[in-house]
Amino acid sequence: MGYKYDEKKLTYELVWSDEFNYTGPPDSGKWENESGGNGWGNNELQYYTKSDNVYVDGEKMVITAKLEKFGGREVTSARIRTAKKGDWLYGKVEVCAKVPTGLGTWPGIWMLPTDWKYGGWPTSGEIDIMEHVGYNPDALVMSIHTESFNHLKQTQKSKSVKQTGMTDNFHVYAVEWLPDKIKFFYDGELQYTYNPVMFKDSPTYKEWPFDRRFHLLINLAFGGNWGGAHGVNYDILPVKYEIDYVRVYQSPEINALINKP
Repeated sequence: MGYKYDEKKLTYELVWSDEFNYTGPPDSGKWENESGGNGWGNNELQYYTKSDNVYVDGEKMVITAKLEKFGGREVTSARIRTAKKGDWLYGKVEVCAKVPTGLGTWPGIWMLPTDWKYGGWPTSGEIDIMEHVGYNPDALVMSIHTESFNHLKQTQKSKSVKQTGMTDNFHVYAVEWLPDKIKFFYDGELQYTYNPVMFKDSPTYKEWPFDRRFHLLINLAFGGNWGGAHGVNYDILPVKYEIDYVRVYQSPEINALINKP
């Protein structure tokens, strides 16, 4: 975390994007479908498939959770990621999305380490750009997880943002990930900043594992420890989670610092 830079002088260049201006499955050069019905560590009810639970309609990507028996589960959905196809160290990530509504829905936009250099979750970190649960439709949560700060210990660092109309319209969820802090935005307005020196004078990887490359994940869970905390309503299915675009920017000034001999 020893890099010195002037945040006001940073510029950003687009380095990766998907505008979803095509039809069919998500671009396999950019996205990987994950599959499975193991609850994903949160007792979720869905089975993530590699079939038509996610498609691109020429304008946006659509993830659909359906009432459908598959792999011993009653609900199918999709979880996609950019691992080994889009991996970045520092930068700005913007996702324009419209979250679904209904009891049990749990959409997310988040980032995980690609190489897990510090060990398994949560030691190598997690960045949650946006999480939303159907029983609380006018709120989103932005958070980070590390070895010192995570929800298992109830020490995670996060911000719940109250916003009406989240499920009615598209909104832009974003992070600006710098060498010493992570800034979270909703529709261009700063909502929360995680700066580890606020909690420890000399942070280690236990507070700041965010000096390694991460990739992006977008998923729609159903039920689970958080999504199903107030029950689920199967009658709402199918529900759609729509993504208008994904854009990743990096700063030449930051890249010059970290690549300096």
